[in-house]
Amino acid sequence: MGYIYILTNPSFPDYVKIGYADDVEKRLAQLNRSECIPYAFRVYATYEVDARLTDMKVHSMIDQLNPDLRAIDNFNGKKRVREFYAISKEAAYTIFEAIAEISGSPEKLVKWNMTSEEAADESEAEIIRENARRKPFRFSECNIPFGSKLEYIEDKSIEVEVYDDRHILFDGEITSMSALAQKLKGFDHPVQGTLWFSYNGKVLDELRREMEN
Repeated sequence: MGYIYILTNPSFPDYVKIGYADDVEKRLAQLNRSECIPYAFRVYATYEVDARLTDMKVHSMIDQLNPDLRAIDNFNGKKRVREFYAISKEAAYTIFEAIAEISGSPEKLVKWNMTSEEAADESEAEIIRENARRKPFRFSECNIPFGSKLEYIEDKSIEVEVYDDRHILFDGEITSMSALAQKLKGFDHPVQGTLWFSYNGKVLDELRREMEN
């Protein structure tokens, strides 16, 4: 007995991972050991099954419906067929719902609740993607003079000084808001600096949006 799962990851929101695990929590821990992915995988839904590798039947069904949905690439001359599909989590869940109803076992299909931390990660990832499509942040465009003080929103005792249009001064060192925020939060992946510093009580990302509007 095990589970077919639908996993999502804010790092690649256009894909879901559909696979099988005897123990979903253990499988999740294995996937999230990697430091190469900015955000962790999370479970969107599971469907309890009586046999291992049942996910391959789901893969086959989706591949026959639309072979272009599966992530397939070539690396070092070898074809890699992955468990990732370019469909929304809602669309994947609809497929699972149909399977559960046809099998007469809708009670075995469970949609997992998103934690507040996961919701915050998804929101942050979306803001980062949006900002990546915008031009780089400049203090002058938000009417923030050089020499102004900024506060780190998670610890207002930490202040930095605006050094030039793109950099800040902290503990006598010139750095960027993103680099400092990553260091303060202890993350292995880059973060969006404008999300973590405020000027006159207003988060810089919010201030930037106001100026753009």
